[in-house]
Amino acid sequence: MHQQTRPRALLIAQIANPEWVSVPLVGWSHSRAIADLCNAHVVTDIDNREVFLRAGCIEGDYFTVIDSRPVQKPIDRLASLLRGGSDKGWTTVMALSVLPYYYFERQVWQKFGKQITAGKFDIVHRITPLSPTIPSLLAQKCRRVGVPFVVGPLNGGLPWPKGFDTVRRAEKDWLSYVREAYKLVPGYRSTREDAAAILIGSRATWEQIPERYRHKCVYLPENAIAPDRFLQQRTGEASRPIKVIFTGRLVPYKGADMLLEAAAPLIRDRLVTVEILGDGPEMPKLNAIVEREGISKGVELAGWVEHDRLQEKLARADVFAFPSIREFGGAVVIEAMAVGLVPVVIDYGGPGEMVTDATGYKIPMAPRPDIIEGFRQILSDLAAEPSKIKEMGWRSRQRVLDLFTWNARALQTLEVYKWLLGQRPDKPDFGMPLRDVNIN
Repeated sequence: MHQQTRPRALLIAQIANPEWVSVPLVGWSHSRAIADLCNAHVVTDIDNREVFLRAGCIEGDYFTVIDSRPVQKPIDRLASLLRGGSDKGWTTVMALSVLPYYYFERQVWQKFGKQITAGKFDIVHRITPLSPTIPSLLAQKCRRVGVPFVVGPLNGGLPWPKGFDTVRRAEKDWLSYVREAYKLVPGYRSTREDAAAILIGSRATWEQIPERYRHKCVYLPENAIAPDRFLQQRTGEASRPIKVIFTGRLVPYKGADMLLEAAAPLIRDRLVTVEILGDGPEMPKLNAIVEREGISKGVELAGWVEHDRLQEKLARADVFAFPSIREFGGAVVIEAMAVGLVPVVIDYGGPGEMVTDATGYKIPMAPRPDIIEGFRQILSDLAAEPSKIKEMGWRSRQRVLDLFTWNARALQTLEVYKWLLGQRPDKPDFGMPLRDVNIN
């Protein structure tokens, strides 16, 4: 694209940090990739200022910070009292974050409202927060002054699967029982009515969008990778015992306990080894399973591993097993696939949309005993025929490199901008789940 035709984009990335994972990494990576294709200016929270500067970004040129601490700090204290413990009660945390975000956007409009009104930006795009429960008051303001407002990728609201109420209670996710109440929050409806385009990060979120807004929706998963951060890859032929790895927070819904129970007889028969990377409140339970099943020689509970060491660990494994029952995005699945591992996931939420039959295995959502049996059967089949692993792992890596890089995500986002700016006649469609689509 020629310099003079590059869209001028104001990117709202309240949460953006390359040194973290999950949503902060999405905010940072997506905005940086878009900035490579557009004349972009990023607006972020003041908490991210130092990391932006360490990355060589010029304040006032590339980015502007908003100080939302006067509202954010008391809300954080309230959230810590109500959530029921660290790594718990995420629905409560998200509900309370609406208030400081209202304040954040008010400050954004005070700083940039005149420029937006004067046409200094062709597009205003809220990248983070990702939650569909957090409205944007900027959508209406931008519509009134004739500047297209893009929101997303929105991702969240995946219902708790039936039969897992015990896990739901263990996660202290009380507000999920009245989740629909978020539709009463001021700005919920106007965000959808006034946005020019809504990027949707998952099928579950798509299904929550009322039919009358779907003409402006584009399916675009939230997660991707930077290929230069995943230069290591699995090589060679797999042999028994096949090496199975899991990575993630050790909280009830991630299902690391189900993986150990599924693999236990295979570990005892020396067909499989399991390495679990991560830490959290489930660690004592996992230690108890290892002791009860007598599988300590084939299991390593490695604890937390720094993100920059993750690919080294992954590259020494064969299979990535991830029995999470409620995963919105599943960035760890993409990262494992990028290294060339064969993913085994539950076909529910984000992971089921990343993995295809040619690149891994998807187990239908089912009661706990059936999930355990499903993982055991697949691991048993792979242990019986390890030669399957290399070719499937290669296809897994290629799918990520073709469709799940930040450059690919930015190119897809740019097509949405071009549609809104009249530079292409039709709304882009990249498939749901993603498929190979020529976007040049």
